[in-house]
Formats: sequence, structure tokens, C-alpha cells
Amino acid sequence: MKIQCWTIGKPNETYVEEGIQLFTKRIQHYYPVEWKIIPGPKNAGTMSESEMKQKEGESILGLLKKDDYLILLDERGKQFSSEQLAEFIQQRANESEKNIVFLIGGAFGVSKEIFDRANFKWSLSPLVFPHQLVRLILAEQIYRACSINRNEKYHHT
Repeated sequence: MKIQCWTIGKPNETYVEEGIQLFTKRIQHYYPVEWKIIPGPKNAGTMSESEMKQKEGESILGLLKKDDYLILLDERGKQFSSEQLAEFIQQRANESEKNIVFLIGGAFGVSKEIFDRANFKWSLSPLVFPHQLVRLILAEQIYRACSINRNEKYHHT
């Protein structure tokens, strides 16, 4: 199983890049992992929210493969404890999913097509975080879930 983390927007700020690289390297002990930063549409400043979501959605759909398991990070999604996330990831591995894509949408969310295409919607928290921090939290939580599944010392209950 391969894990991909996709995000709409600009490259990582230096204050989060080091942490993302650290956790990504740790995740690679369990699964191949890759980050993809999808640039926002050109002329975004002149677009409405719905136009922006539509253009971003077209970019995402162009990158997704038919059998990709898409997990959309969305405030309306299901919340997990770290142990539940670990179990969820292990279930995807047990089901022989080839590619899991965690998607952090754009500033205004995602298009209806992406929302409907998502195999699962996951909410990190009822709090709102800057996209840069969501990237770091996502990387850390995936690593934590992997360490829980291997019964390693990183996670303390």
C-alpha cells in the first residue's frame, strides 16, 4: 500500500517543512509515502469561490486514478481517536488498497465532484487550522497510527 498526501496551495512554509519531512521519513519505514502540492488555479484572485473549487476539483480529478482510495479531510467528516485512525489505516492495508490519497482541499473546500468521489471524509478536529499546520498534523497522525499498529513506543495512552 502506498500513502499519498495531496494538498492544494503553495509549497510548505519553512516553519512546517522540517516537521513534515521528519514524519514523512518515519512513515516510510511502514509504507511508501509521497506528498503532492497541487498549485491553485491561475487568476484565482478573479474567481468566485465556486469557480475556484471547480477548477481545483478538475485538477484533482485529473490526478486521481480510478482505484485510488480517497480520504478527504473535511470539517464535516468523521472524527477519529489516534487508535481509531490506526485501525482505519490497517483495514485499508488488509483490504489490499494499492493507493490511499489523503486530500487537504483548498481554502474554500472542495467541489461537489470531489466530495462525492471521496471514499471517506475525515475531520481532524472541530477547530479550524491553517492549511500549513494541517499538513504537519496529517503527517504526524499517519506516523502515530503506523507506530500504534506496530505496537511501538511513540504513542502513549
